[in-house]
Amino acid sequence: MKYSKVTKEVIEKLKEILGEGGVRIDRDYLERYSKDETAELEPLEPEVVVFPKTPEEISKILKLANEMKIPVTPRGAGTGLSGGAVPAHGGILMSFERMNRILEFDPENMVVVVEPGVITDEIQKLAEQHGLYYAGDPASSESSSIGGNVAENAGGTRVLKYGPTGYHVLGVEVVTPTGEIVSFGGKMVKNVMGYDMIRLLVGSEGTLGIITKIILRLIPKPKYLATLLVPFKSVDEAILSVPKVLSEAGTLPSSIEFMDKKSVQMAYRFLNESIPNMEADAHLIIEIESADKESLSKAYFNLGDSLMKMGAIEVYVADNRHQRMKIWKFRKAIPEGIIAFRPVHCMEDVSVPI
Repeated sequence: MKYSKVTKEVIEKLKEILGEGGVRIDRDYLERYSKDETAELEPLEPEVVVFPKTPEEISKILKLANEMKIPVTPRGAGTGLSGGAVPAHGGILMSFERMNRILEFDPENMVVVVEPGVITDEIQKLAEQHGLYYAGDPASSESSSIGGNVAENAGGTRVLKYGPTGYHVLGVEVVTPTGEIVSFGGKMVKNVMGYDMIRLLVGSEGTLGIITKIILRLIPKPKYLATLLVPFKSVDEAILSVPKVLSEAGTLPSSIEFMDKKSVQMAYRFLNESIPNMEADAHLIIEIESADKESLSKAYFNLGDSLMKMGAIEVYVADNRHQRMKIWKFRKAIPEGIIAFRPVHCMEDVSVPI
């Protein structure tokens, strides 16, 4: 399809919709919004960056863009690793930074309704204050937006047990490319009326419409958690132990994360904090949950024995919040460490079969 350029006339119409402050054509803005965190992807500048605050404003923008045949690229926080926020055809870059409100929190029904620009960790913090938990937990949760998570169907550290972001989306409000505002799903977990449009929209990267409201399912916060940090002499030993962990643990871990030696070194340089056995070739982080403390202790002792038989150097158990947060802080510092200390790097979001 041949797209049209953004003209001065279009800029003026956008300003009528959003006001002067909601439309930017400054060089620094165009450069800033020309890329995300995708490695080796050439920056591609938009012709204009817009900052809507309401679905109605988005509807007007999309009607204008559709009429003028101007491409629109939605953007969350720009933390993605697949180029989804890069304006490949120029045109209008639509940022959701100003649509960052938590619209409704319903702890009784374990549901939260949010705008797409809300930072993922803010949802988690609110849920935890009420004994609840948002199980969608990408490694970039401190900086990624929930709209971007939904658009990419982000996985995360707990995808093994709880699935990717889409598993937790009960409903969405969407503005179609022609400007209609429509809703799918709702606050009920059981909602089987008609086609499952939510599953089609989740992961579509904005190609089917702009998501302006998200209804998320929360779960009861796990009562007891333990995080195991497990160093291995070799990468092969660490990787080959994972299928055995899944079959012999007696409980499905909520997380299994792998860190090689170079990644550990990058995180250490970034944080100036260490973890046990820094010289090991590989580490696994395994997190397990339980409804009671006795069952949790039994699970991690059994798992620890199995891991030692599989070649683990040692098994370190963090069974209090402070220790667990320290391990996860280290894990989540790896991307920042790579960016800071490796001028040339290729950082991707990959999964491999076991």
